[in-house]
Amino acid sequence: MPILQILLIMGLSYLVGSIPFGLIVGKVASGKDVRRFGSGRTGGTNVMRAAGLIPGVVTAVLDVLKGVASGWIAEWLAPGDPWLKVLAAVFALWGAIHSVFLLEKDEHGVWRLRGGAGGATGLGGAIALWNPSAFFIVPVGAVMYFFVGYASVTTISVAISALVIFTIRAFVDNQPFQYIIFGAAALATVLYALRPNLKRLRNGTERMVGLRAYIKKKQLHLG
Repeated sequence: MPILQILLIMGLSYLVGSIPFGLIVGKVASGKDVRRFGSGRTGGTNVMRAAGLIPGVVTAVLDVLKGVASGWIAEWLAPGDPWLKVLAAVFALWGAIHSVFLLEKDEHGVWRLRGGAGGATGLGGAIALWNPSAFFIVPVGAVMYFFVGYASVTTISVAISALVIFTIRAFVDNQPFQYIIFGAAALATVLYALRPNLKRLRNGTERMVGLRAYIKKKQLHLG
């Protein structure tokens, strides 16, 4: 495999993953910069906080498609190569979390790349590797989001589900073992990206979402 072909797959997947749909959708829908609200991320949950339900859902769908598109890129440039499909999916995920289009200085004057938490794009990457992944991962994520009530836990559940699915398929159905690497890399990536959220979870200060957030809001209103 020519090195230039590999670099092209990595570069295109990263650039597609880097497209800040959340920032774009938030601006179009409400005129707001979603980076100035909530977690400061550009994923669907934070867009929902800043701009409303429909912009949040649209962002989530577009972010999933970024991961799916990585599979199209790999299949276009290297048909049937599981290693490069995994590489493409991982680079799309990295782009979603560390977007080259969202380079800015933090409060300490240090340059950094911003983005989302990677859950939706990670789901898209899993779908790119095996389409029926969605039928397993989406229900798990929905339960975590609406009933456990933390977007960060939902994101982690997506990566764990992908790792479990691809591990089972590799050992039971003799499917590509390389896909296990995607699950492991996705899990390591989102755990690293969600370090502040994990700290807030330990401290009991993480923002709630879904049904738990609704119940808490009602309780505060009634109180």
